[in-house]
Amino acid sequence: MITDMNQYIDIGVNLTGSSFKKDVSAVIERAQQAGVKKLVVTGTDVQHSEQAMLLAEQFDGICYATAGLHPHHASDYSADTGSELRDMLQQEKVLAVGECGLDFNRNFSPRKEQIRAFEAQLEIAIDLQKPLFLHQRDAHDDFVSILRSCCDQLPRAVAHCFTGTIEEVNDYVIFDLYIGVTGWICDERRAQTLQQAVKHIPLDRLMLETDAPYLLPRDLTEKPPEKNRNEPCYLPHIAEAVAHYMQVDVDCLSESAYENSREFFGL
Repeated sequence: MITDMNQYIDIGVNLTGSSFKKDVSAVIERAQQAGVKKLVVTGTDVQHSEQAMLLAEQFDGICYATAGLHPHHASDYSADTGSELRDMLQQEKVLAVGECGLDFNRNFSPRKEQIRAFEAQLEIAIDLQKPLFLHQRDAHDDFVSILRSCCDQLPRAVAHCFTGTIEEVNDYVIFDLYIGVTGWICDERRAQTLQQAVKHIPLDRLMLETDAPYLLPRDLTEKPPEKNRNEPCYLPHIAEAVAHYMQVDVDCLSESAYENSREFFGL
């Protein structure tokens, strides 16, 4: 586990998943020791949004929550779902709408249903003026088109777990989106495109995240406590990799990402 003098906010961690069920307190303690002072726990459906909210109550001042419906679950969206999400988003520790967006890679929900659920959650964010925690995979053109249709009304928004191209970065900057980068950048097999694209992310739009338990950095030299499980304590390692590919000082990058995240989520 890397420790340094910098402070971090992990803007996307899936602590409600089964892989953290038996030792979530230890995971959070390791994060704190590594300088990861605050964790935003991702809500991917009503149930997991509620669980994220409970973690925010249990670990007061450390954990916070988002509430939303991931595109994989878009077929489940209904008026009742929207009402439940709105109720959760009124809570102080529920900071953003999402994870929501489009995923045309796996299409676990039909594309029309994904668009319907995405637009409904954009409407919630606009009504409540809550920040947006966005997901996009293999759906950039439709994603941008939908954002363009309401860009004048949109609150703050972050493109979570960005793995895309220079062109996608440029499109997101036009919409004034923040961009979240994960340990995907540490993957020597698949991350070449991202390693080039991060050079085009303005420092005042960068955030850092682990997306734990997923996307364990492939270049870690230490063995994780649980085999192949990513944890928030590895966020400083991700910061070093991002700084390397952005060709900026890691302390400067870490400070910028921390302040961007703090301001974005109102922490």
